[in-house]
Amino acid sequence: MFLDWFTFADEDSEFQFFLSIKRTCYDSYYPFRVLSGAGFERIDFEPLTILYGGNGCGKTTALNVIAEKLGLLRDAVYNRSSFFEEYTARCAFGGSGCPQESRIITSDDVFDFMLNLRMINAGIDRKREELFEDYLDAKYSDFHFRSMEDIERLRKVNLARRKTQSKYVRGRLMDNVRERSNGESAFSYFTEKIGENALYLLDEPENSLSPARQLELVRFLEDSVRFFGCQFVISTHSPFLLAMRGAKIYDMDERPVDVKRWTQLENVRRYYDFFKEHEKEFGR
Repeated sequence: MFLDWFTFADEDSEFQFFLSIKRTCYDSYYPFRVLSGAGFERIDFEPLTILYGGNGCGKTTALNVIAEKLGLLRDAVYNRSSFFEEYTARCAFGGSGCPQESRIITSDDVFDFMLNLRMINAGIDRKREELFEDYLDAKYSDFHFRSMEDIERLRKVNLARRKTQSKYVRGRLMDNVRERSNGESAFSYFTEKIGENALYLLDEPENSLSPARQLELVRFLEDSVRFFGCQFVISTHSPFLLAMRGAKIYDMDERPVDVKRWTQLENVRRYYDFFKEHEKEFGR
């Protein structure tokens, strides 16, 4: 347990802030009023803590505020307004302290990672086509060595004549990273970024993951807590992640925010009702 509790700015603190503002030209004071409007002032953490709720409930805002206050590592930029420092100055936390490797991982991080892979693959594909032409030109050209300046050309011709086209290209080109699907790439991002003995904030990690991959992620996260000393704070809609063993769940659709069991959550109940309605079809 690196983080025991965290308090957000309460209504009184926000009121004092608005009294101090001289200019009124701002359309938004984000993240002010987001979490206080939901009655969300304090989190008491467990090794696995989950923020659940619909779009716009403030769960991503809560993660970003916590990450900003703790100074956690992050990759992608986020919706950081001019008032973030003013807001986080009114927040507080307690715990043993976060290791240097602690970080927040967002959906944007994962999407950026997959887009970068696509760009790398596109570059590899272009280079591969160039090498195909290079091979044919070297193998079948009428080349005659005339001076020391022709050494590189001679080496390329000899290489092309000794090898097949496939071996020539593979020897001079890295393999495509595209071997994996989007879901596999997304899953690998988490396994590469999450190490041992650190705090990790995960924003909707189920995005891009199939149900099978989500269950694989659940096992990975549970093992990371149990065997590798990690602590997680996760925002999610996924029933697979919500059902993780020992998870403490804050229902941010409630006013005020309340702690619930995963089977009490509205979205989970909808899944249950849907499959219950179609229960007979599964017996066919």
